[in-house]
Amino acid sequence: MSKLIYSEAIEKVSKLLEATGMHVEESMVTAQCIVASDIWGIGSHGLMRLPFYLERLSAGGINPKAKLKEITNLPSLRIFDGDAGMGHWQVKKAAEVAANLAEQQGIAAVGIGRSNHCGALGLYVWPMLNKNLVGIVFSNGPAVMPPWGGNKPILSTSPIAAGIPGKTPSIIDMATSAVARGKIAAKAQKGEPLEPGWAFDQNGQPTLDAKTALNGMLAPLGGVKGYALAVLVEALTGALVGPKLAADVPDMFDNKLANLSQDVSHFVIAIKAEALSVDGNNRMEEFSKRVESSGGRLPGKNRMNPFEISQSHEFEIADSVFAEINNWSSKLL
Repeated sequence: MSKLIYSEAIEKVSKLLEATGMHVEESMVTAQCIVASDIWGIGSHGLMRLPFYLERLSAGGINPKAKLKEITNLPSLRIFDGDAGMGHWQVKKAAEVAANLAEQQGIAAVGIGRSNHCGALGLYVWPMLNKNLVGIVFSNGPAVMPPWGGNKPILSTSPIAAGIPGKTPSIIDMATSAVARGKIAAKAQKGEPLEPGWAFDQNGQPTLDAKTALNGMLAPLGGVKGYALAVLVEALTGALVGPKLAADVPDMFDNKLANLSQDVSHFVIAIKAEALSVDGNNRMEEFSKRVESSGGRLPGKNRMNPFEISQSHEFEIADSVFAEINNWSSKLL
């Protein structure tokens, strides 16, 4: 494993992104999101993916100069065309817009279409948590999961994230597939086998081989119930925001498609937490205490604010990922 310091990692990643033509501010936000994923322990959505982003930025699949274009402007709803830009800074912007609107309206939603992969969704609840708002985020991606009873990939991993404000916020961040596809990619990179029940090959047969699974399909989380949740996510993103359904989204891990925009869509909802109560009381702290007294814990309770990480924070990444980043540094810097 290679040890990194947060400030140095942010500088390296932001400079690499800038070298592809991205603006300084958007490069910095994107770097923060990528590095925070590793610090959160979600390496499958962190620096491991940077070479794929750089490949797509260089090939034209991601527009480094993208600007958000407003399509819909209603009192509590905004929809933007992402102009094929990087998903990270775009979803953070969507969360900020949703938060500002929800403070005024009580509830707000923001959608972004024609975007690209945005990494770990849980990162983007923080602009809402910081304002004591409930934050919910959905996104789609390339089809990797069959419908219940089907044998063709129609749905993405259909991730959902939610942040519940409180003295210590709770953060839910999950794929509706049995496992996030990034974890499959990480296993493939390390040459490690998969857990039983995670994936199928192209013929719908169970497989423990990660490389085979990347070209195959993922199992839904919890059977038909996970499939139903995935349908909800796809409806709120690809079907309603668009412009592409998951089955039409190019795979970011396929370098032959690096010149094609994924046209991914994201959907963010912000809710004014203090306006929800019928009696003026917030019972989240009591709920948290009861969970802990039973021997459990609320999900994501220990995940630090990704935009307030100490500059001296140390973390580790795989040696192979470190080597890939250095290869790109020699190409671009």
